[in-house]
Parts: sequence; C-alpha cells; structure tokens
Amino acid sequence: MLGIQTPARRRIRDEGEKPFWISFSDLMTALMVLFLVALSVALLAVTKHVSEAEREEKQRAEQISTLMREVQRVANQFDGVRVIGTTIDFGPRGRFEREGQNTLSDPQRALLREFTPRLLEQLRTTEAGKNWFKRATVEGYASRSGKYLFNLNLSLERSERVLCELLRDPGHGELALSFADRALVATRFFVGGASFNSLRATADDSRRIEIKLEFKSRQERKDETAHTTPGAEDGALEQALDPKERCPLIDR
Repeated sequence: MLGIQTPARRRIRDEGEKPFWISFSDLMTALMVLFLVALSVALLAVTKHVSEAEREEKQRAEQISTLMREVQRVANQFDGVRVIGTTIDFGPRGRFEREGQNTLSDPQRALLREFTPRLLEQLRTTEAGKNWFKRATVEGYASRSGKYLFNLNLSLERSERVLCELLRDPGHGELALSFADRALVATRFFVGGASFNSLRATADDSRRIEIKLEFKSRQERKDETAHTTPGAEDGALEQALDPKERCPLIDR
C-alpha cells in the first residue's frame, strides 16, 4: 500500500508546482512582447523622423537648384556673365582696369543696374528665394601687386563701391533700383574682401567682383520662423535708406 500511496503524493506535489511556473513563463513572454512592441514603435518614430528630414533636405536642394537655373537664364542675357555653382561671375565686365582702382566704369554701372533687378526678382518670387535665401556677399578681389593689407582694404572698397551703386537714390537716374530692390539689397547684401586670394591666371583677371549667394539650412529657417517679428524690418529700412546719404567712398 505504501507503494501505491507514494505516486499519489508526488502527483499532488507536481500539480501544485505547475501553475506557478506556467504563470512566470507567461509573464516573461508578455514582457518580451511589450518590449518588442515598444522597440517597433521607437524604430518607426525614428525612421519617420529621418525620412521627413531627408524629404525636407531634398526639397530644399531642388528648390535651390531651380533658382540657380533661373539665375543662369538671366545671366545668359548678359554677355560675359556666368553662374558657377551659387556664384555670379561677371567675367571681363567685372574687371577693374587699373591697379589700386575701386571705381566702376559707366558700362559696369549700367550692367549692375540692369542685371541686379532681374536677380532680385528671382530671389523675391521663387520658392528658394522666399524660403531659403540667406544673403548675398559682394566679393572684391585684388591682384598680388602691392602689400597684403593695402589689397585687403582695396578689395573691400571694390565691394563697397558696388553696394553704393546699387543703393543710389532713384533721383540719380532712371536706371537706379526701385525702393523695394534697394531695401532687399540693404538687408541681404554684404561686403566681402578677399585681398589676393582666389587669383586668376592673370593680374587683370584677378582684379574683379563676384556675387555669392548663400542659403539657409533647415535649422536656420526654423529658428528664423520662430523668432521673426512681423513689421520690425520695415521701420529699420525706412531709416536706413536715407535718400540724402552719400556713399563714404565718394569723399575718399
């Protein structure tokens, strides 16, 4: 009889242990499933964020590329003017004929007053211009002749001379820029001097001016949108564009 009762006690003990181990196994399985679900959601969110960033960057690049094609189309209407990447090269027409010279010839002044409004129209109306255009730097260059600091100052004066020409009051001539164009130049165009960096094959070709267009990054655009105060720029423009103001280079 003892042999008959012993298996019964073992069976009772086994049946008492089984529910505990089954519950623990189910708990671990449930936790694993929850972990996999959470991981899948996280991966989906990261993938969606990366895909959205890639889409925005692609759209930005396409809009800028479209703008530069339009700028190239405008440049094609002016002999000697080229678009290299995002740089507008005036070629021989932007060359300063004499060493130490910062003044523009009448044909050069006419070229600037005819070309720039068409460039500004593209910057004002295209998607890249409205969304991504950051600034334009008028770069002046000098040949290797002369001292470094003298040439650095000379290159800055050449850039400044271009901006002075673009910001002239309309009363000085019928080819002068409109108020809207001058306002855009006053807020988005800057002076840059490069001394005798970026030398060309000859000294004559090195004495030149170029306009380099720069564009915002996606983060810069987001920051600008978040901190821009509507109307703040208009009042500053009315004060900055004083029709009686003279170009400082005139008195030098």
